[in-house]
Amino acid sequence: MAPGKSGRRQGGFTYLGVLFLLVLMGIGLAAAGQTWTLASQRSRERQLLWVGTQYARAIRAYYDQTPGVKQYPSKLEDLVEDQRFTEPRHHLRQLYLDPITQQPMDVILAPDGRIGGVHSHSDETPLKQREFPQRWKDFKDSAHYSDWLFKASEPNANQPKTAAPKVPLAPSFRPRPGGPAPS
Repeated sequence: MAPGKSGRRQGGFTYLGVLFLLVLMGIGLAAAGQTWTLASQRSRERQLLWVGTQYARAIRAYYDQTPGVKQYPSKLEDLVEDQRFTEPRHHLRQLYLDPITQQPMDVILAPDGRIGGVHSHSDETPLKQREFPQRWKDFKDSAHYSDWLFKASEPNANQPKTAAPKVPLAPSFRPRPGGPAPS
């Protein structure tokens, strides 16, 4: 065998080894990218649930604190600075963007034509399909994020109907031997 042939043969195996290593790294990076994408989408879903809940609570607070005839806000900015009082009230710290689209949230009109809730504009399919908080149980099996309607609840709708609390009875009096008798 000529001395040059074995060197070429080893170079070919090294080249194949490097190619195989590159393929494995590519597969690993693709899997990591897929995992990162899913984790990012789940994070945006959690943010959407938080943002929607903040809007729903703020709209409910605006409604509940309305002097006189109850009404919903006419614009989302009223939640940030409620000018109906001598000292402005803040039901929401800021107007939050939709975490899915990075655009302003879409509004849901109440029967009086004012804002009764918000929702995402996204037609993407949510990863989360189950195990929502009780308040948002209707989100189960939604086809789109835009189906997640964050409405201000009806007055007292969030409070479970329970019986009057039971008052514990005083423990029965058991006299100690040689102690006072019960009256």
